Amino acid sequence: MMPSDIDPVSGFRLPFPDREALDDDAKALYDRFCDPDGGSYVGLRGPGGIRLHSPQLALRTQNINTYLRRDAGIPLANRELSILVTAREFDSQFEWCAHEDEALKAGISPEVIEIVRHRKPIDDLPEEQYLIIQLGREMFGDHKVTSETFARALALWGERHLLDFVSVMANYANTAAILCVFDMQLPEGKEPGLPALD
Repeated sequence: MMPSDIDPVSGFRLPFPDREALDDDAKALYDRFCDPDGGSYVGLRGPGGIRLHSPQLALRTQNINTYLRRDAGIPLANRELSILVTAREFDSQFEWCAHEDEALKAGISPEVIEIVRHRKPIDDLPEEQYLIIQLGREMFGDHKVTSETFARALALWGERHLLDFVSVMANYANTAAILCVFDMQLPEGKEPGLPALD
């Protein structure tokens, strides 16, 4: 049952923003979110619809998203794994459900997804997958990245790509916080993909 403070149309604690109250740039972004071919996994009924209540935030976040998704040179599988790790560390059901299928399509194996979902040991994974998961677990779980993890990640990716990886995770941590505060509900018919919180 949906909590009483959730708008039944938007699926979060605010109604959708009024398109006519937006400036032209924000209207274009609103329309892109509503377009099934607009490049958003979840459309207006997700973090984009929430962010449009602050149009400049929505527009500037979109610029960062475009860089991290298309221009940073991060392979799709690595990006999707980074997002799943972030969603898991924040227990973000909506974020997880929006990206689990995308991670599978990008080539992340079901076994690796289960490792992330249940926080299983990662010692036997390939170096790149190991480092993505370990970096996220240390950054968000321990609030400190060890010198060893940093050195291994720097050696593998170099300065710019390491910063871009961290920025993908930080960007989706920002999204997880927004989804949490505005209590974004899962789409109808979607089951939670993460273990229930204690």
